[in-house]
Amino acid sequence: MNGSASGARASGMRGGAGHGPFRTAPSRWAFRLAVLLLVAAAAFILTVFDRYGISNDEEVQHVYGRLLLDFYASGLDDRRAFEYKNLYLYGGLFDLIAAALERLLHLDPAGARVWELRHLLSAMFGLSGLAACWMLARQLGGELAGVVALVLLLVTGTWTGAMFTHTKDVPFAATMAWAAFFTVRVCRALPSPPMAGVVGLGLALGCAFGLRVGAVFAVGYLGITALALSVQERRGSVPARLAFLRKSAVSLLPVALIAALLAALFWPWAVMSAGNLVKAITAFSHFSFQLDTILDGRVMANGEVPAHYLVSYLLVRLPELFLLGLAFAAWVGLRTLPALFRADGRETSCHGLPVILAALLPLGYTLLAAPPLYNGIRHFIFLLPPLAALAGVGLVKAWQSAVRWPRARIAGLAGSLLLLAVHAGTLVRLHPYEYVAYNSLAGGLRGAAERWEQDYWATSLREAAGQLNTLVAREGATGRVYTVAVCAEPFQVAVWLDPGLIVTRDWRAADFFLSPTHMDCDGALKGQVVGKVERDGVPLAVVLDRRMLTGEARSSR
Repeated sequence: MNGSASGARASGMRGGAGHGPFRTAPSRWAFRLAVLLLVAAAAFILTVFDRYGISNDEEVQHVYGRLLLDFYASGLDDRRAFEYKNLYLYGGLFDLIAAALERLLHLDPAGARVWELRHLLSAMFGLSGLAACWMLARQLGGELAGVVALVLLLVTGTWTGAMFTHTKDVPFAATMAWAAFFTVRVCRALPSPPMAGVVGLGLALGCAFGLRVGAVFAVGYLGITALALSVQERRGSVPARLAFLRKSAVSLLPVALIAALLAALFWPWAVMSAGNLVKAITAFSHFSFQLDTILDGRVMANGEVPAHYLVSYLLVRLPELFLLGLAFAAWVGLRTLPALFRADGRETSCHGLPVILAALLPLGYTLLAAPPLYNGIRHFIFLLPPLAALAGVGLVKAWQSAVRWPRARIAGLAGSLLLLAVHAGTLVRLHPYEYVAYNSLAGGLRGAAERWEQDYWATSLREAAGQLNTLVAREGATGRVYTVAVCAEPFQVAVWLDPGLIVTRDWRAADFFLSPTHMDCDGALKGQVVGKVERDGVPLAVVLDRRMLTGEARSSR
């Protein structure tokens, strides 16, 4: 093993933080600040997890988890999980854990505690993703970059708000972030990586596959980086490069074994037939059904979105400081690009390439393949941690490059702190609907109304149900039963309604109508507005009283 590789391996075992200018008191201060922020995030989760509404996918997901639990409890005989809708195309890691905890804690299957448990569990995955983002950025740029990346992800509503209710997307994003972190650790020491990194990567990949087949992207990051490192071998001969790849492949066999075992445990359907994994990949690359989405005011079917759909949503959903950091990161990347093609560029490759691939490879896929997409960036939330890591490095590098202009540094720091305050203030105002946050390019939430995706999970219906409970209680109609129509999944409201309010599927006969305003769902029925859930002056859900309507007046608008 040459000296460069040995040094890289030693560096990888140290975790990649604390290099050069970061071996300072500010570095220790940044580390402590990051830990404090993570502790504060954990406290926030424990304080507010029971305030979030139920997303419209959660019921089927939780049923899938229960069925998977039954599959194992029956000695692998009960196969209903693999016939339930299309859920078999997903891994069941999160839903298995949630279902197991439900039974362990003897929760009422029809009660609110089940959903609050899911939100707490999902948010803990989100907290893990925050930690992975921090660790990833530390490896790229040191302690200061780590804490900056962590802050950027914390003020991104698409993460901080989504981590409670996006119980498929955020857990997957967290496991993919850890896969990127361990890929960097492992690749820095190829062809003989430390066993701790190998085991960590196997666990992260296995858990990612145990959630979604999209984990194949992480395998791509690893493979491409290993190939790039083989090309950069100092000895340069073809036999030497082939030997490097062979040794690397052998050392990574435990990764494949651990990942396969975990994937089989959490996604048993995938290993029941040799072609099931390919079926899942094919299904999701062409996954389309009757669902509309909206892009800058244009309503379209999810299978007809343009190739730039995801890019456009990233541009309006990421906070301004986040976007600025990405711009600086692109500048840093262009400056260091020539190093990738030099024999001494190994350290640059194994630090940055897996993270760049994690951020850009899925994005490139959507631009080239234009797959069906909907709900903004929901299915690509796993891009946020690597993007935040790159943005954190970009901001720190820009700060360091401006050392000769102290006034510019002070102005830049002041401006950054002001932007952070604005971003944080936005999330406070939107709580608990942080995931609908938009930046100034979209005009904030007000500008995004009727132009971009809003409360697509209809989580605001919980607050709307509370308003209806208050209205009926104030009327004092003891013992009276009213019917309620819901423009969402009935269980999203039924859990929160008082006993005298019954959800009905007969909309025209309903006494009340609860609806999110997303995609004009609130215009489906007539009625007097007696309740409204608003944030930043934008209505997210409404409560309509239809009791005064009779006959044809109760029909659709």
